[in-house]
Amino acid sequence: MTLITETHLRTQLVKGLPNPFPITDGDKLTPAAADFLKDRGISLRRVTPSESTILPGSEDIGLKLIPVGVSNRHVHLSPEHVEVLFGGGYTLTPLRELSQKGQFAARETVTLVGPRGIIQHVRILGPSRGATQVEISRTDGFELGVHPPIRLSGDIQGTPSITLVGASGTVVLQQGLIIAKNHVHMSPEDAQTFQVNEGDRLIVQAMGERPIIFADTIARVSAHFSLDFHIDLDEANAARLNTGDQVQMIGKNGEITRAERRQL
Repeated sequence: MTLITETHLRTQLVKGLPNPFPITDGDKLTPAAADFLKDRGISLRRVTPSESTILPGSEDIGLKLIPVGVSNRHVHLSPEHVEVLFGGGYTLTPLRELSQKGQFAARETVTLVGPRGIIQHVRILGPSRGATQVEISRTDGFELGVHPPIRLSGDIQGTPSITLVGASGTVVLQQGLIIAKNHVHMSPEDAQTFQVNEGDRLIVQAMGERPIIFADTIARVSAHFSLDFHIDLDEANAARLNTGDQVQMIGKNGEITRAERRQL
């Protein structure tokens, strides 16, 4: 039997969900998962186990598995800056949903201009938020000629300046450029299952050819969050991780409770 949750479905959005969605006789959809498919006009199709193309089974809670979400460089804009960059009264146009409820990648992009270079076609994520923030990787920083600190989203005090160029205007941010610190989004139910609290420093390990350990991953807990391990492109490439892969939580707050052992 496979338990199909909304979190499972959201991790597959970037790859696309089949329509109709195949399930076997023993599979169970949570109510939230059923609503998730219904809201997107995706019907269900009963299949035999031999022909099933169902998503992988639900996380083995004993192994504490967490789906991965890889974040490329992107921008969050305040409503005021949306209008400066794209025109008065302008609103962002959703392109595709993201793993977190209510968030989307917009069709609109901007160009980042730094002291030594530019990066074009940087995706904007919506909806608009209170303060504009630009998240890049360290590799992007070398290209732009800037060296932002590693910060959690929203912690922009004292961060470097960057210039954004849109279709109708330019914004010079006095601060707001960061390298996003890796973190895990959790619902309160997930946090209870994993026995963690907001702000705990989780230890998670990649389980593929490069079993890299991320030893200081911050737990962020909210009723609006879906379970997701957020890392940037540099981190993903180092660990050979892609969106939809899984990592294993092996400890928290400096204490390792379990880890994958490999034959050398």
